[in-house]
Amino acid sequence: MYLHLGSDVVILKENIIGIFDLDTSTVSKNTRNYLAIAEKQGRVVTVSSELPKSFVTAMEGGEITVYISQLSSQTLLKRYTSDY
Repeated sequence: MYLHLGSDVVILKENIIGIFDLDTSTVSKNTRNYLAIAEKQGRVVTVSSELPKSFVTAMEGGEITVYISQLSSQTLLKRYTSDY
């Protein structure tokens, strides 16, 4: 099954490592550093130009990709756990 992250972006559920809220997770310096490094390495995909609310990490082709989404982490989690 797939998870719709917003706009026209979908990823396989089985590839998802984690779904994170940007407001609460970026309080940690480690998370901010992780996102900055991923950005420098070109592993960040911005799903929409709207205000970002969450990010999803996924293992694709042996590498981790970070998706920045305008959808809340709660919405993505509901979609992840449902079979819509």
